[in-house]
Amino acid sequence: MLPGLLTITFDAHDPARLAQFWADMLGREVVKDADGVGLPGPDGQLGLRFVPSRAEKVGLNLVHLHLTSVSQDDQQHTVARALQLGAGHLDVGQRPEEGHIVLADPEGNEFCVIEPDNAFLAGCGFLGELACDGTREVGLFWSEALGWPLVWDQDQETAIQSPHGGTKVAWGGPPVAPRKGRNRQRFVLTPADGDQQSEVDRLVSLGATRLESGADGAVVLADPDGNEFCVTAA
Repeated sequence: MLPGLLTITFDAHDPARLAQFWADMLGREVVKDADGVGLPGPDGQLGLRFVPSRAEKVGLNLVHLHLTSVSQDDQQHTVARALQLGAGHLDVGQRPEEGHIVLADPEGNEFCVIEPDNAFLAGCGFLGELACDGTREVGLFWSEALGWPLVWDQDQETAIQSPHGGTKVAWGGPPVAPRKGRNRQRFVLTPADGDQQSEVDRLVSLGATRLESGADGAVVLADPDGNEFCVTAA
């Protein structure tokens, strides 16, 4: 079976507002459905989706986005644009000599605007990276699950990328922060051929754990680190 489409789902108090913020930041079209709001990702860029949730944010997210820059002026323009749209500056312990700028979107989700001389994200597009807290084991799992090769595997840190390029997905290695309830961001995988059960069976054989079936027909699993993700029916 060919791996399918990967989307990142965000819990949000106001999905429409948060989706519009990211649509304006990324230059994407907003697509509404019965359960949430999506921003399809063009040209290898990961898709984003926002769904309603009353859960409060506790601590730092285990997943955050990295936006790229082509120059210092471009980086500052992106930061100014984000602030204009409702983002805010955030101190997560970054050092003054680090070139990236840490911000929070209107619901407090952390994201970084990366310095222009970052060679690792060169050619990845504006949404250059999804940076995740996680072990090497989970990076290897998602490499197999998606059929995306490892583009980094060093000192317990891993990163994968579609063979066609685009957004990288990276895991920072241990120590892994303790999980506090359900993650506010989750991977959602849509099977390329629509065969949900076969895809679930395949993922379980790779090391996932089946948890439950959702009311929307999606099957909820956990990756080797215990992070929930979903496989949709279509």
